[in-house]
Amino acid sequence: MAKYSKKAGEKVEKVMKEKKEGTLKSGRSGKKVTSRKQAIAIGLSEARKAGAKVPKKKSAAKKSASKRKTASR
Repeated sequence: MAKYSKKAGEKVEKVMKEKKEGTLKSGRSGKKVTSRKQAIAIGLSEARKAGAKVPKKKSAAKKSASKRKTASR
């Protein structure tokens, strides 16, 4: 079973081309995106908004909770 839909792949592909051209800007600050990982995250976010099949984001709350458990031991 596919993890991402075809639509999601197309969105990421479009965003990666924008990054390569140097026209991809980040959300709030509007700065130019240089990180490959950040570009992929933007593409998946756009695909999610468009209703494509994309797994849910891993929340920061879960990560910090697990760190607290291991630190307290």
